[in-house]
Amino acid sequence: MKINLKIFTRIKRLPVLISTFGLLAIIYDLGFKRHPDESQFLQYFYLFSILVGAVSITGKYFFKKTRPALKILPFDVLLLLFSTLLILIHFDLAGSQAPSFLSQTGWLRLTVVLIFLRDLAALRLNFKWAVVNPAQLFILSFLALIISGCFFLLLPNATHSGISLIDALFTSTSAVCVTGLIVVDTGSYFTLFGQIVIITLVQAGGLGIMTFASYFGYFFKGSSSYKKQLVLNELTWSGKLGEVFTTLKRIIIITVFIEVVGAIFIFWSLNKEVFPVHSERLFFSIFHSISGYCNAGFSTLQNSLYSTEFRFNYSLHLIIAFLFILGGLGFPIVFNLLKYFKNKLINGVLQLFGKKHSHLPWILNINTRIVLTTTLVLIGVGAVHFFIFEYNNTLAEHNLWGKIVGAFFGSVTPRTAGFNTTDTASLSIPVVLMLFFLMWVGASPASTGGGIKTSTLALAVLNFLSVARGKKRLEVFGREITQTSVNRAFSVVFLSVLAISLSVFGVLWFDKEKDLLDVAFECVSAFSTVGLSRGITADLNSYSKFILILTMFVGRVGMLTVLIALFKKVTRYKYRYPAEDVLIH
Repeated sequence: MKINLKIFTRIKRLPVLISTFGLLAIIYDLGFKRHPDESQFLQYFYLFSILVGAVSITGKYFFKKTRPALKILPFDVLLLLFSTLLILIHFDLAGSQAPSFLSQTGWLRLTVVLIFLRDLAALRLNFKWAVVNPAQLFILSFLALIISGCFFLLLPNATHSGISLIDALFTSTSAVCVTGLIVVDTGSYFTLFGQIVIITLVQAGGLGIMTFASYFGYFFKGSSSYKKQLVLNELTWSGKLGEVFTTLKRIIIITVFIEVVGAIFIFWSLNKEVFPVHSERLFFSIFHSISGYCNAGFSTLQNSLYSTEFRFNYSLHLIIAFLFILGGLGFPIVFNLLKYFKNKLINGVLQLFGKKHSHLPWILNINTRIVLTTTLVLIGVGAVHFFIFEYNNTLAEHNLWGKIVGAFFGSVTPRTAGFNTTDTASLSIPVVLMLFFLMWVGASPASTGGGIKTSTLALAVLNFLSVARGKKRLEVFGREITQTSVNRAFSVVFLSVLAISLSVFGVLWFDKEKDLLDVAFECVSAFSTVGLSRGITADLNSYSKFILILTMFVGRVGMLTVLIALFKKVTRYKYRYPAEDVLIH
């Protein structure tokens, strides 16, 4: 009986092993130059991997212990039907009615990846979630993603002429940390495969690899451990333990929806003469929609949106601007706004038909009110400042509408987006100083952006106004802010200044000939994961690049998160010292 059990266990793991080799075959296929005979062998191996995967998925439904949940059935049926169709087409058994485009090898690779993800997500790994805290798990997931991205970018087919280890690591970190700083031109230096790797890293880094892995793992297993839910609850700020996976699903659905809509609008806004081939136009739209929503700032254009063909495409500028505004608001804020508008819509429809409507008090919570107010103030003040000081400078070549759009874009892009429609190196000093401040503040909490966050700035400002007025409590919008939130805000402010100062010192130490203003701009941009540059990134030596790599990483995961990961959390106090005031001024 024990022997049969061992055999059964090994047979059960065989499809996972084969699909893993199938994934490795894809990496070899796409990443290396191959002989024609190898391509034929790889195609047959893909078909074999798909066949084994299809049999394995079907077999799971015949045994009670391995039978998947009912909600997975539609996905499995579609995957099995598509796999069967591909096998029939490639062995000329489907007849003349079969779609010819499905005979391309790319569909085989996609199916192998789907089967691999299906097998991987369904595995039940005995991982001890209590071993690492949420902060450590968050940091480790980003480190793993950066190293994996570096490996893929080092593959021969990822670039046209090869790339050094430090440049590959820099690009991978910049993509995963959704920064956008580049040491080589994305559009001309990387191949299509390399660009796909970069935008995949941007998507995974923007949302967090744990978001995808955790939700799809739960979807295919149908259950999750209590300890895992506790960890994910802190990572997803869902509030209620039972809403963890609902929150993850909402994040993925809203992200895909906004990015698809953004890509469609970008596609329509592009000049057909610039992209005569539909596939190139489509890839450009998808790439920039993902990069925009994730606040990454990566572009396949050499000079970003300042390139000659796109400099005066104001509709494109506005589309991308609204994408990174939505991405920078933060998922909790977006969810809360959707709830607010849903309630308004329902009440409007009920009133239209003369029916009594429901009243829900305080739909817009304190976080939404603070974030929206701070965001609108920063955008408004920044746009007016940019318009006034750049009217006859970088905005001189535009008409009045172009100047307004340019000022608006120039105000929102430092908030960790990284795209530029004007020449950053030619900006006036007052605008550069404003960009320093806007980059430092960055986006909002639980968003795809970086910086100290809008809520942190709001609490800092409200706190010193409260102190100046002699109040002992911090109050806003009819609510009292907890002292813990105030303490975290000032910790973030101090740690950000410390991290940026150390970064500036390190870069100037290794690149003494660089201008202080340029270096400071670069370091603030790296820490706040903005991606704007005054053109010195590629000229930095390897040591300075490594310092910026650390700065981008710390800026993305948060300096406070790093400290929380290093220190053991105090669960409760068993004592309390006498309280005394300390002289401050």
